[in-house]
Amino acid sequence: MHNKYTLNIIPGDGIGKEVVPVSLKVLEKLSEKFDFQLKFKFFDYSCDYYLKHGAMMDKDGMKKLADCDAILLGAVGMPNVPDHISLWGLLIPIRRAFDQYVNLRPVKSLKGINGVLKEKKNIDYLIVRENSEGEYSDLGGIIYPDTENEMVIQHSVFSKKGTERIVKYAFELAHHRKKTLTSATKSNGIIHSMIFWDNIFENISKQNPKVITSKFHIDILCAQVVKNPDWFDVIVASNLFGDILSDLGPVCTGGMGIAPSANLNPEGKFPSMFEPVHGSAPDIYGKNIANPIATIWSCVMMLEYLGEKEAAAHLFACIEKITESTKTTPDLGGSLTTTQVGESIIELL
Repeated sequence: MHNKYTLNIIPGDGIGKEVVPVSLKVLEKLSEKFDFQLKFKFFDYSCDYYLKHGAMMDKDGMKKLADCDAILLGAVGMPNVPDHISLWGLLIPIRRAFDQYVNLRPVKSLKGINGVLKEKKNIDYLIVRENSEGEYSDLGGIIYPDTENEMVIQHSVFSKKGTERIVKYAFELAHHRKKTLTSATKSNGIIHSMIFWDNIFENISKQNPKVITSKFHIDILCAQVVKNPDWFDVIVASNLFGDILSDLGPVCTGGMGIAPSANLNPEGKFPSMFEPVHGSAPDIYGKNIANPIATIWSCVMMLEYLGEKEAAAHLFACIEKITESTKTTPDLGGSLTTTQVGESIIELL
């Protein structure tokens, strides 16, 4: 009996339209080799869609997107649509309606790639970012606009349920890895939400005595992931802090062109979504030079999630063969196009 998977595909904006088709060809080839079946359903939700229809997706978009085993997203955002409209119109609604409360972002040195930390070759840690609440809330507002008393209030939201479940998930991952877990905090400056976060982390760590824990204020943590990346294995962080760390990390290992991510609903009640971290990069869109590795690595994470572990491991090994032989796009010092990188991986498969 073949395993069959339906994937909802949103190429989105900018280089998303270039890296997603390349990744799908790789997935098709892989599915032949490992004997599983993929059905792709395409959605043109994007800034182009917004300019035509006045919304980032159609009215029953979420209902349509729910019907699948996983979602692959290319990128969201273009200069001709304000960021808060594109983000709050597509990406954030998907993450929240499908309760994708775990944003998982691996930071790992790939063979053959010199990141900015050239002498550190074995960087390998996971950022577990809370993905459904925290600092990214639309609660707040402006009072006395356009007067000298103009004032803006922005609320963060930290629930007990939301904080507990992300911390528990991080502990679970730590148990399967090196049994060390770091919490990102800032309780010396942000006294309500971060003390709340620290207390929950402390309580759950008592239930997991085998895991060695540490906590760092986000400012010094940013310094240490650059200076001593080998200190870290799993890092759990709030929405904002996780976002900051997961751009900083990949830049150290080789740039945003290789940074994958997963938005997970661990219970499987809703589909999970996989996407490269790099965004739509309008400055290079249309040149066929965008690095597809971040998206292909996101597909590795998707295959692991779907249970196709062998196929996932094989695809990751092929990515590393490519980086090792410098058959890469210009951002990694290679001279290949987006399409050629995809073709090289397909040849290896």
